[in-house]
Amino acid sequence: MMADKDVLASWTESVFDDGRWKRTVFRKGSGPAVIVIHEIPGLHPQVVAYGEKVAAAGFTVFLPSLFGKPGKPIGDFYGISEILKNICVRREFNVWANGRSSPIVDWLRALARKAHADCGGRGVGALGMCFTGGFALAMMTEPSVVAPVLSQPSLPLGRKGANQIDCSAAEIACARKRFEEEDLSALAFGFNGDDFVPPQRLDMLEDIFGKDRMKVRRIDPKDGRQGTGRAPHSVLTVHLTSSGPTAEAEAETIAFFHRRLDA
Repeated sequence: MMADKDVLASWTESVFDDGRWKRTVFRKGSGPAVIVIHEIPGLHPQVVAYGEKVAAAGFTVFLPSLFGKPGKPIGDFYGISEILKNICVRREFNVWANGRSSPIVDWLRALARKAHADCGGRGVGALGMCFTGGFALAMMTEPSVVAPVLSQPSLPLGRKGANQIDCSAAEIACARKRFEEEDLSALAFGFNGDDFVPPQRLDMLEDIFGKDRMKVRRIDPKDGRQGTGRAPHSVLTVHLTSSGPTAEAEAETIAFFHRRLDA
């Protein structure tokens, strides 16, 4: 079995400190910056594999490690333990329906500023997954973020948050204004029937931003990778297939980054 972090051996590791929090960041590639924000339980090998593809496509990829153990494969106990720790303990994250984003988004905005300063180009791409899916949208209050992707955005949790996203009203208003004034857009993905991504949330995103600005891809669960022991959820990682709608979603993200970030 591959040891933890072996999948990250070819990446450059550093610590980024925004003055409030410090987090490890892995970097690879050249070209415009794309920040790939991992899902629960952490920066597992399938997230790294997606980052490898984005780097190979001509981008500088930043993989921040927000929780969990970098490179550690998903396991039943590991996944559950990280969910409990990050929902119940850590103040950097907001998971319930209260009309605000997670405080750690401030750190991600600072990372985007640093990545843009380092890499140049028209701006920075940001892709969040599951627990961090809505982070990419909230990051748009940072002017350098011009290409947000929300993959299976799963917060806020609970029925009360089904038609909400973990962003404040001010963050949503900022994103709407920037979409119109700067001719920007976002991508969002989710499997139909996914309990963590209620259809009302994707519908709400389309209603607020318009279908021309918030381009949602709803995927039939039968088109996700089967036999994982989990219902289809992780579009670009665990339930990614070599062809079909999930592979098309993966290709769409890379094409989107090229369209928005290339000079």
